[in-house]
Parts: sequence; C-alpha cells; structure tokens
Amino acid sequence: MRQRLIALLMSSLAVAMVAASLAGFQGRAALQPTSAVTIRAETLLDGRGGVAKDVVIRIENGRIASVRRSAERVRYSLPGATVMPGWIDTHVHPASHFNKDGRADNRGETPVQEALYWTENAWLMLQAGFTTVQSLGALTDVDLRTAIERGLLPGPRVLTSVRQIGRSGTIGEGLDGSATGEQLREAVRRAKGDGADVIKLFASRSIRDGGQQTMTDEQLQAACGEATSLGLRSAVHAYTAQAMKDATLASCTSVEHGAFGTDEVFRLMAERGTFYDPHIGLLLQNYIENKPRFFGVGNFNDEGFSMMEKTVPVALETFKRALRIQGLKIVFGTDANAGAHGRNVEEAIVRVRDGGQPAMAAIVSMTSLAAESLRMQNRVGIVAPGMEADLVATAGDPLVDITSLRRVVFVMRGGKVYRNER
Repeated sequence: MRQRLIALLMSSLAVAMVAASLAGFQGRAALQPTSAVTIRAETLLDGRGGVAKDVVIRIENGRIASVRRSAERVRYSLPGATVMPGWIDTHVHPASHFNKDGRADNRGETPVQEALYWTENAWLMLQAGFTTVQSLGALTDVDLRTAIERGLLPGPRVLTSVRQIGRSGTIGEGLDGSATGEQLREAVRRAKGDGADVIKLFASRSIRDGGQQTMTDEQLQAACGEATSLGLRSAVHAYTAQAMKDATLASCTSVEHGAFGTDEVFRLMAERGTFYDPHIGLLLQNYIENKPRFFGVGNFNDEGFSMMEKTVPVALETFKRALRIQGLKIVFGTDANAGAHGRNVEEAIVRVRDGGQPAMAAIVSMTSLAAESLRMQNRVGIVAPGMEADLVATAGDPLVDITSLRRVVFVMRGGKVYRNER
C-alpha cells in the first residue's frame, strides 16, 4: 500500500512537470474558448457515412451547437482539409514504452520515469487525431485518466480495464492454477472497484506462444456475465475460432485479434452483435520492425517472432473474409504498444489499402462504430448538435487517398484546440 501511495505521489509530480513543459511547447494548443467557436469545413465526414460541403460547425461550451451552411466569418477556416469526428482507438497500451536504452524492458524505472513515458504516449496519440482511447490495460491508466480529466495534461479521453484477467484470475497478481467461476467473478468485481471501465479477458495465449485457447466456456460465462451484471463491457483476447465462439456465446462485448476466425464464427458474432476488433496493420508489424528492441524480453524470442511473421498474412486474409460477413461490426483498434503510439492510423491504412475495406467504412469504424462499441455513441463519434466537440482534420481527402489520415492538421477535443496548422 505504501509503495502504491508513493508511486501515485511521484506520478502526480511527473504529471505536473510534463504539464508545465507542454504549456510552453504547445503554443496555440489547448486554447480554452471564451465564447462560441466556429469552424468552416470545406469537406465534412459526419462519422456515420455522410458527407457535407462548405459547412460551419458552431461549438458552445465544449459541445457542437449546430452544423449548417453559412457565409459567416469563422474563427477557424480549414480549406483543403477534410474534417471528421475525433478518432477512437478501442485497444491501446499507453503504459508500454521503450526505456532510455531503447529497449522494451521497463524494470528498474522510477514512478516518475514511467509517468513521463505514458504522458508522452498520450500526447502523441492526441496529436495524431485520437481524442478517445481505451487501454486494455494497466493500473497506471487510472492516474492518466484522472490527470487528463482534471486538465493537468493534454491527452485523449481514456477508458481502461485496469488489468487483464485470465484463466487463473488476474494476470500478474492473481490466482494460481485454474480459477473457479466465483473467483473470476470476484476478480471482475475487484477490477470495477479499482476503477475499470471495461473488463479485459485473456481467453487465448499470446500469438508468440501459439494463441491456443486457455479459458473455458464456463470461465468466460462467469467473467462476462459478472461484467454485464455490473454494467461493464468485456473485451476478450482470443485467437482461435473456438475461443471466439465461446466468448460470443458468453455475451462478451468484443473479440480482440481473432486471426484464426472462421466464417461460421463471424456469422455468429454478427447475429449476436459481438464487436470484432482485428489488428492487422500495426501491432505485429511494429513488433517486427522493432525486433532488436523487443528481442529477449519475455516471449519475444526466435519462436515468437517466427509465429508473428507467419500470422501477418493469415490475419490479413481473415480480415478480408470478415468483410464479406453481412452485419459483422468490425471496430477500430490497434493494440498499440511501445513504438506504435501516434502511428495508430496505420491500422486503417492497411485495412483499406491491403484488406479492401472501403475508406468510408474504415472511418466509420474509428468514429461512430467505435463509439457504439464503447457505449459512448451519445457523446462522441459523430459530428452533430449535442455531441462533444471532438474534431480532427486531415490535409486532403481520405476517401480518395487513405494515407491522408497521416496528415493531421487540426485536432480539437471537448472544444479545445490542441493542434492547428492552418
């Protein structure tokens, strides 16, 4: 308990230091509007598949008041840019980072050092256009979420699972052996008590260990059932078709990864309304590109990297098949780890360029559909009156050139501007 308190205090100190330094760095960023703010969008994608031309978005008290055609003078004009709802990544790990030696080994770091790294990752994602992220998850996310909510530092809105729960209970600090249903339900209750917005379950091994199923149907029923009874969502790490099927039948909210999913399972997921969050364009590629930084840490060994390299084309082909399943809710998530924060849009680019997903569908998946999966559809994900003023603009039109998602020129979250290059 004492060590945790010290960590919290040191993390708060780090947050204050970062906030002070960013205040000078941001320049025009994080401007707090004192009156109504207006933005002229040459092209607006509303997040639901609609397109509008030459409209003015009026923002009052951090929310969108109106979207209409108008000849009025505006505070921000974005010619040549495409405006969209702020992007949402439903699966990130902001605490994951490379250490001072460029390695994915964080042993021996002080709480201040750790806090500075996850603060940097939050800033990178916000600057890249992501105004809401879900971390699956670490206890430090709670401090990050609180600091951003209090305005101590700039970053996306954060939701967190606080920890992961596997067949033995809570990974890293839980039960030995195979947990009973009641033990898993207690683990879920404890996560909620610690501030979880969602429950993260490991129903399969890491892909580096083969991805075999670990949690039984009964365990998933217990854990997801308890999450539902507490009003929480559940996100299940599952690679095999059977694990995906069991998670779906247990009424879990989403399936993460699913590289070995079958058409049968995808049809079942579509029927049950289970969200599918594949990671085909950034996660494994980032590991492979940064192999020297990861190699030798845990299961990042020759066998692990070989398995990841083999899975890249398999996951792509699975994604192509999933696109053909009518009604399947394919949501946007990246599983961004060390080295990937701020590059989250690479996932969308690969889905469109290599996977064949229509550009508009990819944008909907990272806006309104992602919001729906987080049960935030009444707050974020679309550009409409009453919604929180989360906006991102890119140079160029992503419907024509999906790589324009990399060229972010404007970011607003909650009515505050954090990036403006126009």
